[in-house]
Amino acid sequence: MSNNIQRSSINNTSSISGGSGNGSWFEAMADAWGKVLDAKADAISTKSAAMDQGQDKPADVTQLTAMSMEMGYLSNASHTALAAVGSALETMARKQ
Repeated sequence: MSNNIQRSSINNTSSISGGSGNGSWFEAMADAWGKVLDAKADAISTKSAAMDQGQDKPADVTQLTAMSMEMGYLSNASHTALAAVGSALETMARKQ
């Protein structure tokens, strides 16, 4: 069994990245994380705007706080995932 990794498997141009077929799976992963973070930021903005209009009950404040913390967790997770995969790709590229 060979330990060589084909360059095409690293730079796979499948239709993972939005169906266009012109991006690597690493770019597709980054794009997916971006979409999740954008959606969470939009939800936080909507909740924050509602609070500006007088919906500032303690339950609303607590919910906004929880949403903000979730955004922080997702942001850290995306950074960790992308950094780890990027480092692994760098290591594989050096070994070729």
